Amino acid sequence: MNFTTRPELRGTFGAVTSTHWLASATGMSILEAGGNAFDAAVATGFVLQIVEPHLNGPAGDVPIMFHSVRDGGPNVLCGQGVSPGSATIDYYRSLGLDHVPGTGLLAAVVPGAFDAWCALLRDHGTFTLGQVLAPAISYAANGYPLLPAVANLIDAVTPLFERAWPSSLAIYRPGGNLPKANALFRNPVLAETYQRIVKAGEAAGPDREAQIEAAQAYFYKGPIAECIDRFCRDNEFLDSSGDAHSGLLTGDDLANWSATYEAPATYDYENYQVCKTGPWGQGPVFLQQLALLKGFNLAAMDPNGAEFVHTIVECAKLAYADREAYYADPDFADVPLAKLLSDDYNADRRNLIGPSASLELRPGVIDGFEAAVSASTRQEGSPPSADDGSGEPTMAHLEEQVRARMQAGRLKVERTPGDTCHLDVIDRNGNVVTATPSGGWLQSSPVIPELGFCLGTRAQMFWLDEGLPSSLAPRRRPRTTLTPTLAYRDGAPYLAFGTPGGDQQDQWALTFFLRHVHHGMNLQESIDAPQFFTNHFNSSFYPRRSAPGQLMIEGNFPDRTIAELEEFGHRMNVLPNWSVGRMCAAAQEDDMILAAATPRLMQAYAVCR
Repeated sequence: MNFTTRPELRGTFGAVTSTHWLASATGMSILEAGGNAFDAAVATGFVLQIVEPHLNGPAGDVPIMFHSVRDGGPNVLCGQGVSPGSATIDYYRSLGLDHVPGTGLLAAVVPGAFDAWCALLRDHGTFTLGQVLAPAISYAANGYPLLPAVANLIDAVTPLFERAWPSSLAIYRPGGNLPKANALFRNPVLAETYQRIVKAGEAAGPDREAQIEAAQAYFYKGPIAECIDRFCRDNEFLDSSGDAHSGLLTGDDLANWSATYEAPATYDYENYQVCKTGPWGQGPVFLQQLALLKGFNLAAMDPNGAEFVHTIVECAKLAYADREAYYADPDFADVPLAKLLSDDYNADRRNLIGPSASLELRPGVIDGFEAAVSASTRQEGSPPSADDGSGEPTMAHLEEQVRARMQAGRLKVERTPGDTCHLDVIDRNGNVVTATPSGGWLQSSPVIPELGFCLGTRAQMFWLDEGLPSSLAPRRRPRTTLTPTLAYRDGAPYLAFGTPGGDQQDQWALTFFLRHVHHGMNLQESIDAPQFFTNHFNSSFYPRRSAPGQLMIEGNFPDRTIAELEEFGHRMNVLPNWSVGRMCAAAQEDDMILAAATPRLMQAYAVCR
C-alpha cells in the first residue's frame, strides 16, 4: 500500500479543490445552492484573490481549461493579458535595462483574470456576477484569517512599503500595525471596488448576461481602466532595477483586449488525451515530456527510485530547452508545435538521454528556426545560494537583503517570494473546470489607492533581446508558466489537476500524473509521494537565472535513490520533507467523483460529497 496522509475523497454530488480551504468551501457552497461547475469555479477564483493576496489578485491573469456537457470540450479560455501598445525593446533599453524588471509598473500587462472569469460565467454559468462575487466581497469587507506566510511576507517587505510604496503600506499595515497571523484581515477598499463593479452591472437591467457585460465594460472601458491609466502615467515607483519608473499600461490597452476561447494543445498518451494551453503558456512542455517518456517503460520502474527520477529529469531538460527556443504567443510567432510533438522528432531527442546527467541546454534544431535556437542557449548563471527550492529567495534571505539595504541608505525592490493558485471543480452533471490564477501579488507592484489592488508583473517573462520568439513587442502575450491540465480517458473527461510553482508546475504535475497512470496510485497517493524537479534551464522570472544540472529533491526519498542520483552526475540539493508542490486534483469515473489536495503547507483543501 502506498503512503498517504488522508483518503482520496469520493462522492456523487460534486468536488472542489483549491489551494485555500476557504476558496474550496466557497465553491462547494455554490454547487449546493444550485450552481454548476462554472459558477463554482468563478466564485472560488474570486475568493482566492482575497485570501491568497500574495499569490494572485484582481489584476492578475488566469488560464482556464474546461469541459462543458452542453458544448463539449476540451476548451481553453485565455485570461492572459497582453503587453502595452508602447512596450518595445528599444524603450526598455533606453532606460538602461537588460531585463524587464520583476516588480513595479514597467512589468505590468493588461489585467486578464477579471474578464476571463466574467466570460466563463456569462457563457457557461447560471448565477449573476453579484452572486458569485458575494463571498469574496464579504471576506474582503468583514475579514478572513490571514495566512502566516502572508503575515511574514508583509513584515519582510514593510521597509519597501515604508520607503517606496506607501499605498501598499496603507492597505497591508493598517494604522501602521503589522497584521497578526491567523487573525482577521480586511481589505475594505477592494471590497468597495467590487461592490461598485456589481452595482454597475446591475444598473444594466435584470438580464444576467447584460449585467456581466456591463461589469466588464466598467472594468476595461470605464472607471477602473481610467484609474489604472492615471496611476501608471502619473507615478514613478522603485522596482527591481533599483530605479523608479512610471508604467506604460493605458486605458486604451485595456479597452482593446478581452479574454479569448481557443482550442487546446493535445497529446495522446496510453489511453489518455492530455490537454494543455497553447505555447503562449508553458503547457505544451508537459506534452513534450510525455512524447519523450513514451519510449521508456516507466511502469517497470520504482516510482521512488533513481532510474524513474533520472529519466523524467533528463526528459524535462530537453523539453524545457525547447520551451526556451520556440514557445511564444502564436498570434505573432510561428511555433512548430506539431513537429515538437511528432514521433520522429522525439525519437531523435530520446537518443540524447543517457546514464549520466546532462549539464547542457540542448534545444532541438528545426529547419528555419536556427537563429532562435542559438539565441536561446545562453545561460544566465546559478541562482542565489539562499533558495527555498521553488526558484524564489527564502523569506529570511529576503528580509536580510531588505534590511541591509535600508541600513545602507539605498533601497532596491527585489523580486520577492510569490507564487500562484489553483482550482478544480466537477459538478454532478459532468462539467469540469481547472484553472491556475496568478499575478497581481501584493509584493509585485504598488497598490492603486482607489482600487485596493496592484498590477501584475507578467511582462518580466519577455526577453529584451531581438530574435527570440518571446522577445518583447507591443500587445503580445508573455510566455507564462501558468498551466492547468485536463485529461480525457478513453474519450471521456476524466481528470483535472494542477499546481502553483512557476517553472516547476509542469514537472510536479507530470510526476503526479505518471505515478497515477503507471503505478496505480490514487489521486491522494500520487500527490503525497515525494517530489523532485530541476532548475537546469532559464527561469521565466527576473533575473532569469539557471542552474545547469541541478536536481532538487525532497528528503523523504530513500537514501539509496539520492545517492544513486548523485552518482549519475546530478548536482543534488536535498530539500526538507513535504516542501515541494501544491498539487490539487479532481476526477470522475463511472458514477463517482474523486478529489484530493496536497497536505504541503497545510493550506490546500479538497471538498467532495
